[in-house]
Amino acid sequence: MNRYDVIKKPLRTEKSVADGESTNAYHFEVDLRSNKIQIKEAIENFFDVKVKDVRTLIRKGKRKRVRLKSGKTKDWKKAIITLKEGSTIDLGY
Repeated sequence: MNRYDVIKKPLRTEKSVADGESTNAYHFEVDLRSNKIQIKEAIENFFDVKVKDVRTLIRKGKRKRVRLKSGKTKDWKKAIITLKEGSTIDLGY
């Protein structure tokens, strides 16, 4: 799995922006099959920074209903990346 398959997109929420400013942590949506080592290598190679810590969690999909049909949204994996001091990622927000 290459770095473009591991990282799907950065997450832009109030909490992620506040974490980026205060604790130098950034939130990303990543592939469900990726592990912490693959995520760390992908972030370091893609953004040219040094990663201190990687935390992951899997968000379960919600049940949705449209008229008479019911379904479920997809499960997705979130990674919280903490960078070493002196490293930053410019995500444009």
